[in-house]
Amino acid sequence: MANVLYDKGRERFLTARLDWLTVNIRAVLVDTASYTLNVSTHEYLADIPPVARISMSGVFTNKSATGGAADADNVTFTAVSGPSIEAVVLYADTGTEATSPLIGYFDSAAGLPITPNGGDIILQWDDGVNRIFRL
Repeated sequence: MANVLYDKGRERFLTARLDWLTVNIRAVLVDTASYTLNVSTHEYLADIPPVARISMSGVFTNKSATGGAADADNVTFTAVSGPSIEAVVLYADTGTEATSPLIGYFDSAAGLPITPNGGDIILQWDDGVNRIFRL
């Protein structure tokens, strides 16, 4: 696969229904043996089966959107265990899985796949021009 933004997430950005700077953005580590990506139809966190969600991040901090590139501080997932992790999914957390919009799916990052060993996993975002992703 490749790193992609979900179609419905793109629509939300383009229709001003998702503001990177003001909503609670989180990441989830995903086991792709239990989740099959569908960029065009998957819209909410509830579209990713709970068994595929290995670990959830805290809310992103120090977000920015300079030059159309989404950025934030690196994210630490603590004491991660479970099956292999092949992807990271970003979503806007509303507090309810059925209304938390999916934003991006990333499976082509350095360090993937990851085999959890009970330790922390740190996502270090790209420091290049594209940062986490660029619109």
